[in-house]
Amino acid sequence: MLIVPAIDLKGGKCVRLLRGEMSAETVYGDDPVAMGQRWVSEGAQYLHVVDLDGAVTGLAVNAAAIAALCAALPIPIEVGGGIRSVARAAELIELGADRVIFGTAALAQPAVVHDACRRFPGRIAVGIDARDGKVAVQGWTETSTTSAIDLAQQVEQFGACRVIYTDISRDGTQQGVNVAATRAVAEAIGIPVTASGGVGSIADITALRDAGVVNIDAVIVGRALYTGAVRLAEAIGIARADG
Repeated sequence: MLIVPAIDLKGGKCVRLLRGEMSAETVYGDDPVAMGQRWVSEGAQYLHVVDLDGAVTGLAVNAAAIAALCAALPIPIEVGGGIRSVARAAELIELGADRVIFGTAALAQPAVVHDACRRFPGRIAVGIDARDGKVAVQGWTETSTTSAIDLAQQVEQFGACRVIYTDISRDGTQQGVNVAATRAVAEAIGIPVTASGGVGSIADITALRDAGVVNIDAVIVGRALYTGAVRLAEAIGIARADG
């Protein structure tokens, strides 16, 4: 299982939110490239980058920081937050993003995501962020009536290469990944699933690894890395072990 450090961008700075609340932020650094280089130096093989301002506004607010990360780092990067068009996905891929993550658009503009999957096979992931099992959109400010499982099955049909599943109630809390909900989504589809939200200790990494769901093959770790509750090198070692 791959350990994927997260860099969330707000106002050009590296922040973490609590349960997705834009007003509940902790700033961990004002140099995203330096932060990315830190995770690379500690063994990261992949990086998850989100434009939080973009997720709410639908605009490429932190485009300069994302471009700098893509240019500076030697590892692949997936980018999400505010991507609402095929044109924006194309721009990010041109910049060097390995994968582009659609979120809100998967529910609000499914034809856009379908077209992006067709044009960029293997490069389009969908972030499904759920509150009580229902998909949240617009930077988590609105909750829909669509279930996470239904959307996951739909985007798999579109040709998405991966689902990134986040339980919003756990995100930023370090209270543990919602393994049961992540498992339910993963077992409903055939494409790989990245678990996200709530990692607070090495025990959470172990629980995901030992869940025995073969297509949960990556986990995003955010606040726990920044606070030091999880050390990246140790997490990578645990994730690679057989249990």
